[in-house]
Amino acid sequence: MTVAVLPASFDPITCGHVDIIVRASRLFERVIVAVYAHPRKAVMFSLEERVAMVREAVDHLDGVGVCSFQGLLVDFCRGAGADVLVRGLRAVSDFEYEYQQAAMNRKMLPGLEVISMFPNPDYSFVSSTIIKEIAENGGDVAGMVPGPVVTRLAERFAERHMSRISRR
Repeated sequence: MTVAVLPASFDPITCGHVDIIVRASRLFERVIVAVYAHPRKAVMFSLEERVAMVREAVDHLDGVGVCSFQGLLVDFCRGAGADVLVRGLRAVSDFEYEYQQAAMNRKMLPGLEVISMFPNPDYSFVSSTIIKEIAENGGDVAGMVPGPVVTRLAERFAERHMSRISRR
């Protein structure tokens, strides 16, 4: 059985992420969507919230599981018995960083195949950072993130907006 790991922080998950997960699930018997708990990265959603959002987005896919991890990605891949590491590339500008990461991961875990996938062009401009900025400023992110994420973003920014008002 071919096991693929698809890691990211998913803060939050976008339709571009989902597109790659769906396509990876057609290529590999088992796909583990690994939500990274980066100790120094400032995130909007807690690890538990991010895992829950990813689960909601991919629950309908056969052979796809969701979990969190911390530490070295290669250690997670080794423990999961992964054969393949799947990475999404939005644009050519992502390539250099991803190439260096792929080379290092393969050096640290020989035999790990690294596959880069491009999202559907409809989502090539979508990033979690841009989504948060649009939502924070009251913009519509429907169609760029799964439905439940739209709701969570609206709730999160409503809370922040109300706390700003109450401090005045």
